[in-house]
Amino acid sequence: MIDIKVPTVGESISEVTLVKWLKNDGDYVDRDEMIAELESEKATFEVNAEQAGILKTVGKEGDTLNIGDVVAQIDESAEKPAGSESKPETTEEKPAKKETEKKQEKETNKPAKVSADVKASPVASAMIADKKVDPNDIQPSGSNKRILKNDVLEALNNPGRRPGAAMFSREEKREKMSNLRKTISRRLVEAKNTTAMLTTFNEVDMSNIMAIRTKYKEKFKEKHGVGLGFMSFFTKATCYALQEWPSVNAYIDGDEIIKHDYCDISIAVSAPKGLVVPVIRNAESLSMAEIEMKVIELATKARDNKLSMEEMQGGTFTLTNGGVFGSLMSTPIINIPQSAILGMHKIEERPVVMNGQIVARPMMYLALSYDHRVIDGRESVSFLVRIKEILENPALLLFGKDPVTALLDM
Repeated sequence: MIDIKVPTVGESISEVTLVKWLKNDGDYVDRDEMIAELESEKATFEVNAEQAGILKTVGKEGDTLNIGDVVAQIDESAEKPAGSESKPETTEEKPAKKETEKKQEKETNKPAKVSADVKASPVASAMIADKKVDPNDIQPSGSNKRILKNDVLEALNNPGRRPGAAMFSREEKREKMSNLRKTISRRLVEAKNTTAMLTTFNEVDMSNIMAIRTKYKEKFKEKHGVGLGFMSFFTKATCYALQEWPSVNAYIDGDEIIKHDYCDISIAVSAPKGLVVPVIRNAESLSMAEIEMKVIELATKARDNKLSMEEMQGGTFTLTNGGVFGSLMSTPIINIPQSAILGMHKIEERPVVMNGQIVARPMMYLALSYDHRVIDGRESVSFLVRIKEILENPALLLFGKDPVTALLDM
């Protein structure tokens, strides 16, 4: 019998929460098979079986465990149960499989069932397809959870109502805060209480950036295998501005201010269990395509709870994009110990005055929250104006300055 212990996940982390068992007590597990999901104050990670054998669970879901505590045991002397190995497909099974496939092909022209779990009558299926109703928004009233015509009509007449929700309900639910949510809460309050935080605003005309994306997005994806998004433009512009205004890329450590000659850009990502900020290292040295690849890689890991501690530590400046959720303007909170954070927002067509004429332009509000102890008002405003200037003149992204002035060495 061997013990599976809670691994060390970070220098400052002393306890974790057992979120979920991926295998049941008494199951036979193979070596390196994932058996449980743990959550620290910064990330979610899995625990693997160190040897093959019968699993004996020790902790319970929701338990708080210290680093080094036994979370499970494995009886490695136990033999693998008979019949657990996958059986090869026999020649007798293939005809049956083909018949099933043929039957499925014939049924493709029939009114489809809503899903594997929810069925609908022919009339209801036709109405769902015609009105483009989400079957999950419909409360089935027929036998075996079958959706009937009246169920679809009820959903159409009451859009937005959750299926099965009680009218005028006054129930309350209590949920224990996860370690990650506790950490987010603590850090946000700490940022508000320990920094002299101020926010300055500006707006940027996104016409030229959007024109470049429209013109080159297909060729860009064909060449690099990744889409051309807004994040690479903002990251590039931010890196140029940070190198011109190094105090925005600095933070306080005791009685000293630490400045960086590199740009490790933290990207705020909304993950299933809360907000995380993975870091793009040396973003100033990356190409547009490399930035886009890194953004996708980190965002995918965040969505799947696969980010490592190393990928979320450090960072000298943070970008956050509330615009993806529809935010028109906000004041982002500094990601301590950093001294500044840039908030991107929704692109919205608005009337602006250009050359004495009122024209419609796709505009985005920008918000820079900064620690006034490190960054003066002149520096913060100049930094944000520089971001605006670069984004409205994308040619500046090549040298960080106008190509003509670069040519003339001015």
